[in-house]
Formats: sequence, C-alpha cells, structure tokens
Amino acid sequence: MIGCLNFSLPRDLFCILILQSSMWGSDSFVVIGPSEPIVAMLGADTVLPCRVSPAMSVKNMELRWFRSQFSEAVFVYQDGQEQAGEQLVDFKGRAELVKDYISDGRVAVRIHSLRVSDNGIYKCFFKKGSDFEEAILELKVIGLGSGPHIFMVGPEDEGIKLTCTGKGWFPQPEVQWKDSRGDKISSLSEDETQDDDGLFQIESSLIVRESSKNKVSCSMKNPFFGQEQVETISIPEPFFPRTSPWNAAFAVTFTILVICLSAVVCLAWKNKQEKQRVKYTREEKSKESEAKESLRKELAKRKKLYHQDWRKAKLYADWRKEHFEPVVISLDPDTAHPNLILSENRRQISTRENIPQNHDAPTHQGQGESETFSVLGQNCFTVGRHCWEVEVNKGTEVRPGTRWTLGVCSETVMREGWFVESPEKNFWVVACKEGQFMALTSKPETLKLQGFPHRIGVFLDWEAGDVSFYNMEDGSHIYSFTGVTFCGNICPYFSLQNTDTSLTICLASEHSENCPDSSPKTSVTPLRSSDTDVAQEANALLAP
Repeated sequence: MIGCLNFSLPRDLFCILILQSSMWGSDSFVVIGPSEPIVAMLGADTVLPCRVSPAMSVKNMELRWFRSQFSEAVFVYQDGQEQAGEQLVDFKGRAELVKDYISDGRVAVRIHSLRVSDNGIYKCFFKKGSDFEEAILELKVIGLGSGPHIFMVGPEDEGIKLTCTGKGWFPQPEVQWKDSRGDKISSLSEDETQDDDGLFQIESSLIVRESSKNKVSCSMKNPFFGQEQVETISIPEPFFPRTSPWNAAFAVTFTILVICLSAVVCLAWKNKQEKQRVKYTREEKSKESEAKESLRKELAKRKKLYHQDWRKAKLYADWRKEHFEPVVISLDPDTAHPNLILSENRRQISTRENIPQNHDAPTHQGQGESETFSVLGQNCFTVGRHCWEVEVNKGTEVRPGTRWTLGVCSETVMREGWFVESPEKNFWVVACKEGQFMALTSKPETLKLQGFPHRIGVFLDWEAGDVSFYNMEDGSHIYSFTGVTFCGNICPYFSLQNTDTSLTICLASEHSENCPDSSPKTSVTPLRSSDTDVAQEANALLAP
C-alpha cells in the first residue's frame, strides 16, 4: 500500500478496490440476537431468534442454543438435522427449530409451555468450518398470580392488623399499601416463599392505628410486565381501639364476636362441604356445557362476519365452500396423454412405468422431459362459482424430474409436446416439482407452506376472475390468481411427469370436516363483547 501512494490517483483507487475485493471474499460473519429481553407468559410459547450478518444461508452450519455452559444444550442443529443426544432433559419435546428463513440466515428456537426454570440467559452459537460466533439472549418468564386478598386479623399494638396475601407470582411482585388518598403506607412485615414450581407466595402485614385511615388498599405489581392487581378494605370505626374505660369491654366483645363468627363459619363450612360432594359433578358438567356453548356462539359470530365479505378472506376453506357449487370432476380420456393411466371411474390419474425417455430432446425452463403429460376434466364452465378437491397420493421417494400440476385452463390451449403452463398461455395452475411447491405465474413463484398439502381445494369464480387453491386439511390458503378475464370454456387441468405420485379427484361424500366450528385445533381469538360496530369487527377478521 505504501508503494501505491506514490502513483497517480487512478492507481491509488485500483489498489483500494483490490483490498476491498479481498475483504468481500471473506466468509466471516457475526451473530446478532435481540437487543432487548424477550418477555413471555408462564405456560405460553416463545421464540429465541438469532441471525447472521451479512445475510447468508445457515443450512450447513452448526447451530446451538445453550444456557450458561456450552454442554447445557437447549437445541442443537448439525448436518442438516436436530441432534437430540446433547439436549438437556428439561427441553426434550419442548424445543424446536423455526427455519422458515434459514436460507436468509434467520433462525429461532421455539420453546413450548414455558416454566419458571426457563427464565434467564441463553446463548446462540453458529459455526461454519473453523469460524464461529455467538450472541447472548435474555428470556424473562412472567407469571401473574392470584390476589391480593386482604384479611383483618384483629386488634394489635393499639391498632388493627391487616394481612395481604397472594400466590402464583413470578418474579416476586412489588407489594404496596395505600390509604384512601393514595398515599403510600409502609408495611409492618413482608414474607415470601417459593413453591415446588418456583412461584412466589407473598404475605404482607400492616397495622392501622388511625381511624382516619379506615379505607386501605393493597396492590401487587409485576416488576417487568407492569400489570397490577388491587384490593381495598374498609374498617368500621368502632373496631379501632381507644384509650378509654371501654377498652376492656371492647376486647371482650371482640373476642365473643370472633368466637361467634368462628362458630358460624365452622358450621357453614361443614354444610358447604356436605353440599359440595353432591354438586361437584353437576358443576363440572355445567362448566363444560357453558364452555362449549360459548365456543359455539363465538364461532357463529365469526362465521357471520366471514359471510358478510367472504371474498376478502384468504382463510376458512370450508366456510368459503358454502358460496361455491361443489362439482364431481370426471377426466376426459380423449384429452389424456398416452403415457397417463386413467382409472375406470375416471377420477384418478397416474403415469405408466418404464416410459422411454428422449435424452437428446432439449429441456425448457427446468423441464426434465420433452413432453408434458396432461389431461382435462370433462366438466367445462362458462359461468358461476365451482369448487372441487384433489387428493395427492405422494410416493415414498422424490425422484429426479418428479412433477405434478393441477388447476384450470382454457379449453382451447395448446397441449401437444412440451408447452408452457402460465396465465399468458391461459393456464392458472399450481405445481410441485421435486418437493418444491410453486405457483406457475409469468415468473414461477416458490410457495413457502407450513406443510405439504395432501388434499387441495380448487375454487373457480368465473365472474370475479378468481382461481384460488386451499389446503383442505387445515383450511389454509395456498395461492390465488385474481383479476383474470375468462373467455370461453374453462376446464379442470391435471398433469404428471416422471413420478410415482397419483392424483385422485374426491367426491363430495368423501369430504372430511375441517371447518373451524368442528375442528378442535382451530385457534379462536376472542371477539369484542359489543356488537354495535359489526363492520369494524369484520374488517379485523377478514383483513387479507
């Protein structure tokens, strides 16, 4: 570099560029975690995210999340799969890798059913070859317990002693006494204990000596989450001890009152226990019935909002079907490629074995064969809304050239030899090629789905120019072609290529209920109790 400085300006710039090029070629990286602590509720799920900079794929890296020691592994990913042998017992079955964006260098570990013991510091460790980096994360587990509950113990030290109790908190809550004006009162004592699950039980005591402070409140506040719970008690003025000849009489009266109250409470408790044995089963059944009725009403309300503007909602496939006419598709043998096998009922297609390959034929856009094996459905549509379902019978292995396609096309499309399946050629289809699911648009889009769809619903809205595909197993949306102007007959379309996979068209009677109001796996987010503004609720539910 010293030599470079003695030359002209162009030569200096050339030297700088060479130095930067050598830096750009380096495989070095840094690992970045959240800058703030991750706060999560006890018993809920949370994720511990980390990423590399610059962005790069970490599929072939060693990824490790651990506690204070490297050997205390929460999750280990190596050689493209989970390494459960090094995992701590507490995290077995509760930790999983979220790798939807692993190709971009962003991954996370999801921990299910958080415990108090999960609270603390974590480290994520990324290793590539001999290079490795790590980042520190902090997880704060929050438990909002019950309470506070205030009890009046009795007269003590020329005043009235009160106790405030609460349990099931984590971390230890802040306890504060206040009078009716909101001024803070110092507590007499404060005891805390932890149960076997690590949750705190709190008991704070206070002596009120002034009758002017006959109204007292006790609050418990989580120091991290900020949520506060408050209870207030009012003390009748006659309960306050006075310096007078009546002190002894008050003490006797109070003692008798306590004895009477204790006797009444004891009798009531025995009576309640006797009745409780009889009512227990009835109450449990009643609670279960109320919960089911509440869920039914909740889902009925959601369904009503859904049907008000169902076109905007890319979810709830079975509710969407109520706006479409289910049809039974029959395959047209006159349109079938010779290498396809149609079942006798014309509802299933597969490919012939040992199909001769023309290896000298040119390939196109990643197509592995010189011909596309396709067939049309006999049902053609020129109006209305129609839907049908297709079962994908996937083989045990994915062979090179494996490909299947389904959707709709114009009746007049060219299907001889090899052809392009795209909207410009009047094909509106999705495809699976060697395990990758994609929408065949002008530039085919790879779709990132939660799981491989084995039962796919095709929804054709001729007037609206919409072709949508849904995973009928969980009701999730796959892809939609929108704003299409259809001309002439539109036919169901299927193709298979070099695969042991088969496609089966389902009958309406074979439909399995996946509608949210019949699936226990459906997550129901509570709606607002007020029904005065249905339009706002509908927009919140149906936002695309």
